Amino acid sequence: MRPLIAGNWKMHGLTEDSAALARGIRAGLGDLSAEVLVCPPFTQIAAVAAILEGSGVAVGGQNFYPAPLGPHTGEISATMLRDLGARYVILGHSERRADQGETDAMVAAKVKAAVAAGLIPIVCVGETGAQRAAGQQEAVVGGQLAGSLGAEFAGVVAYEPIWAIGTGKVPTVADIRGMHAFIRAELVRLQPEGAGTRILYGGSVKPGNAAEILAVPEVGGALVGGASLVADDFLRIIAAA
Repeated sequence: MRPLIAGNWKMHGLTEDSAALARGIRAGLGDLSAEVLVCPPFTQIAAVAAILEGSGVAVGGQNFYPAPLGPHTGEISATMLRDLGARYVILGHSERRADQGETDAMVAAKVKAAVAAGLIPIVCVGETGAQRAAGQQEAVVGGQLAGSLGAEFAGVVAYEPIWAIGTGKVPTVADIRGMHAFIRAELVRLQPEGAGTRILYGGSVKPGNAAEILAVPEVGGALVGGASLVADDFLRIIAAA
């Protein structure tokens, strides 16, 4: 299975900014040895999908509300994302778990709705610095996997050490290897298709460390934050895969 390099643009990108970034990524693509995905803000999904059409780069969303439709002011559904051209959706990101209070049960409901709508969910799991310092990382991540994926998960898992997101701190190769091996073992234990589920690494992935991280066993790609907002940096990460 080819590695997946996914760019999470988070809450960045007005119309011209997003279009310029998408055009820059498209212009710099060579022969793709990896699958590539960008996840812009809701407001830019359709425009970015149009720019990237036929390039081999997929487009995804960053969240949605699990109901298919109804009186949910300010929300959008999985089918709306699909209608805009999205193929993937990021779910349970640590920022949403912290800022919006998303629980494992809420993430599991979204996973089910995503699959029903034809979207591939990317479910994020990870521990804080305090939890790692207390030796709780496996208990925390294992609990998130058990509570967030649902009975028969069909998607991608992304491990994001929360203490490394946007901080410039990167776990050691041994740390990454250990957590990805643990996640694989848990997936095999929990899911019928757990041996084939792709596991991304996310946490201060940059052009300078991408090759080393992507070479770690059980790392099936990267979920890239800040570096995905600079076309040249994102392209160098893609090339490292």
